Amino acid sequence: MSVAVLGAGAFGTALAVSLAANGQVTLWGRNIGWSRNNPKLPGVTLPEAITITDDLAQITAETVLLALPAQKLGAFLGEHGARFDGRRLVSCAKGIDLTTLTGPSALIATACPAATVAVLTGPSFAADIARGLPTALTLACTAPETARSLQHQLSTPNLRLYRTTDVTGAELGGALKNVIAIAAGAAIGAGYGDSARAAVITRGFAEMSRLATAMGAQAETLAGLSGLGDLVLTCTSAQSRNFRYGHALGAGESFDAATTVEGAATAQAVAALAPTLGLDMPIASLIAGLAQGRIGMGQALELLLNRPLKEE
Repeated sequence: MSVAVLGAGAFGTALAVSLAANGQVTLWGRNIGWSRNNPKLPGVTLPEAITITDDLAQITAETVLLALPAQKLGAFLGEHGARFDGRRLVSCAKGIDLTTLTGPSALIATACPAATVAVLTGPSFAADIARGLPTALTLACTAPETARSLQHQLSTPNLRLYRTTDVTGAELGGALKNVIAIAAGAAIGAGYGDSARAAVITRGFAEMSRLATAMGAQAETLAGLSGLGDLVLTCTSAQSRNFRYGHALGAGESFDAATTVEGAATAQAVAALAPTLGLDMPIASLIAGLAQGRIGMGQALELLLNRPLKEE
């Protein structure tokens, strides 16, 4: 069964490179100005098994991976969703849509009601995948037989996939960890130290779990690759764009506005969503304020430290 990847950014390209070990892959992107060397993945030459195109008409594969930014996915599906209805569509985006306050899987299901929807997520950096380094991911799909089929189709010599039927948990783990990664980066950038980062990771995980379970996720999913695993990776490595963005916020430095930072928009979505569920999400709310420039780093720390003392 053929495979295509929509989105020729670093992550989409890296997935195509890995999947090319299994056979032919079609990689689609807008305004591609390169052939076999994506400047977003320096040092990686795309194998000949990858067909690169900017023409959606050439995407005829039955299995299509959507590696588009979370905040751009809705508009893309609104324009082109009918073209892909009825196929196996795998979301690779990590975020909560600001317009609908839903995850990518819900956007796909709305635009493509006859499609089978899955989510591919977990602790991974594009550069590691493209270089063939071992990576474990979560594949979530509510249809068990389709999940098994996709698990075999999308596993490669360096990508090991674990499957689950908990789409909500897998998707929210991948989205919410970006918010906490910004907070961890901000703590380090502000010079608060590794002990503060450990506290952010731990309390951030508690926030992630509260929101996800309130929305129907299974707690064990959040403790797996798509939640805790991805959280640890992105909170401890400068390869993470969200961590680097947070570091810049904490240090009072500028950050490249052209770089996609999914956690900044997701923090705003969480700040809007949490009150409707009766939840307190202090870290996410503060990151939303920092990202929008409504509060400074010193004020954010003061607000956190002055919260009422309570049991863990």
